[in-house]
Amino acid sequence: MNAADAPLWVEVLVALLLLVSAVMALTSAIGLVRLRDFFARMHMPALTATLGVWCVTLAAVVYFSALRQGLSLSYWLVSILMAITVPVTTVMLARAALFRLRGRHDPGIPPPVQARSVRAPDQAG
Repeated sequence: MNAADAPLWVEVLVALLLLVSAVMALTSAIGLVRLRDFFARMHMPALTATLGVWCVTLAAVVYFSALRQGLSLSYWLVSILMAITVPVTTVMLARAALFRLRGRHDPGIPPPVQARSVRAPDQAG
């Protein structure tokens, strides 16, 4: 099947999914500019970028499944990798920012949680 032979409903669905992805990218950019501090800004791009990638991946699955007249699931690998890496990256960035703020002794930043010492059973009192 040729790209020009795709059914109209497939083209409309793919176009809508890509538009949703574009709106998510715009929302992410606005969130980066408008939100007040790093901790507020880091959530907006992480969530909207992940949703945008899911929409693009779903659009690719629908479009290429319709063109090949069979289910094309290899595109889900991109979304799976995004679902794994985005939260890890977000946590790493948050920890680095918190470490920097603690180094500057900013007021209102809680101290690090100290590791509890584990007492041996014979020392329990």
